Amino acid sequence: MDEYALIMRHEDGSKIASPEQMEIWMKATMDWIGGIAAQNKFVSGTGLLFDDAKVVHHNKMVTNGPFGEIKETIGGFITVKADSAEEAAEFAKGCPVLGGEGNTMEVRRIAKRDGAH
Repeated sequence: MDEYALIMRHEDGSKIASPEQMEIWMKATMDWIGGIAAQNKFVSGTGLLFDDAKVVHHNKMVTNGPFGEIKETIGGFITVKADSAEEAAEFAKGCPVLGGEGNTMEVRRIAKRDGAH
């Protein structure tokens, strides 16, 4: 069984949810994660914030950002155990982030620490 990262992508990072919307979204997200955990397939996860963020460029220059004005932002990710990318994608289909128009979930297999595929 492999581990997969389910990466939450928000199409418009400039949209700001109200505290009430955030509370509803967080409950739905916790319920979604709880369903995966009930199958003993949840590994870990976290949200990502924009405050105090930096971008390090190929030339080693450091700039502030990324900022919510960019076209697409990564809001967070969870790691799950799955037998295939298809199974991991089925988990991703239940993510509340997909309720936002244009939002997507990226499913990526995590490289094993021992270098095996």
